[in-house]
Amino acid sequence: MKEFSFKINGQEYKTTVEEIEAGKAAVTVNGKKYEVEVPQQAHTAAACPSASAHSTAAAPAKSAAAPQGGMQVKSPLPGSIIKVLVSVGQAVKKGDTLLTLESMKMENTVAAECDGTVKQVAVQPGQNVMQDDLLVVLG
Repeated sequence: MKEFSFKINGQEYKTTVEEIEAGKAAVTVNGKKYEVEVPQQAHTAAACPSASAHSTAAAPAKSAAAPQGGMQVKSPLPGSIIKVLVSVGQAVKKGDTLLTLESMKMENTVAAECDGTVKQVAVQPGQNVMQDDLLVVLG
């Protein structure tokens, strides 16, 4: 589950997005639940690779293929890294917290969306990051 806060025309919205399955996602906006359709290309872009496609499958929430065949975990929003909870070579399971990011005085966890192995940790505690900056590579 991912949590987001944003403003539209001065109105603040707090949202959560559940896992996307079969082109649909459960989205809660200010306490009201919606089932939304997700375009196929958006769903497949963040989908976890199958174990048959890669020997060690992994994909983070905001991910892209890395040149070495891994998956890049990118920052969901600008902020400061508080804790890095993984190290290179460490095996992670889907849902494991990779790191904690502070943004707008709120702590946000970044979790693995698939099982895998940490190939690279690109940040350290105290480091400031922008949205879409590389945090971790899983493979």
